Amino acid sequence: MQQSSSVKLWANLVIVYVVWGSTFLGVRYAIEVLPPLLTNAIRFLVGGVIFFLFTLLRGYSVPSVKQWLSAAWIGMLLSGVGNCAVAYAIGFMPTGLVALLVATLPGWMVGLDYYFFGKQKPSWLTVVGLGVGLIGMYILLNPGENLSQREIPLFPAFLVFIGSITWAWGSLQSPYLDMPPQMQTTAIQMLGGGIFSLIMSLFLEPNGFKAFDNMTHQTYMALLYLIVMGSFVGYSAYVWLLHHAAPSLTATYAYVNPVVAMVLGWLVVNEKLSTRSLVASAVVLTGVVLITFGRRASAKAGNLR
Repeated sequence: MQQSSSVKLWANLVIVYVVWGSTFLGVRYAIEVLPPLLTNAIRFLVGGVIFFLFTLLRGYSVPSVKQWLSAAWIGMLLSGVGNCAVAYAIGFMPTGLVALLVATLPGWMVGLDYYFFGKQKPSWLTVVGLGVGLIGMYILLNPGENLSQREIPLFPAFLVFIGSITWAWGSLQSPYLDMPPQMQTTAIQMLGGGIFSLIMSLFLEPNGFKAFDNMTHQTYMALLYLIVMGSFVGYSAYVWLLHHAAPSLTATYAYVNPVVAMVLGWLVVNEKLSTRSLVASAVVLTGVVLITFGRRASAKAGNLR
């Protein structure tokens, strides 16, 4: 039973690592035609409606009002604020760089969890892992041949940090709220994020719906991938992790996603993968391994107490 649980844990982690790492490229293709906030609204509204109807067909009952509000609130923080910030920033920066900025998430999660939720200090190995991951991020951001020729836009970067903070808060708060069954939680969270994104799009992108006339086959395929893989598959795996894995372990996806985004950028759109990027990727993955072992050490120490 324990081995089966461990396999399921790592299967969901790999899904979040790879699938969500690839969604940065999917968003890039979609926003070539559609505004970013509208793209996010379509992605989560369509996905949420289909997924919720699927749960009803499976025999699930309609959740209570309290459960609806709880799941929608977390969805607004995660798929709403968090993904809107990412989608907006991708319009100004390379996908790998945006994914890299999201890599601040583990630090926010560990800090917020300690001060507001768990009140338990992270193990020294977790702290070292976070530090190594941040070093890897610094190597990628360190001024050099590429970055010296391109100024990082401060406002989109600031929005990504805000999105990371709200995502971390929502992820940590979720297990403490009265939620529907997992599948319905996923659906309602997507709906909450989609409604928030639509409202923001109506205010900030008043002419956004006119972009529908310019949609191409590539735009439709990008949206389909974001809805099916990014929302159904990836988001479901993430919701499962929120309730079955330590926050520090769940947050490690933010370290792996930049690596996946860079590799896909290199393979799909011929973005150059420099030696520095390869070295930084290795450092980032080392940080993930350390955080993982730190989480196991903390769990064992807790059991001994």
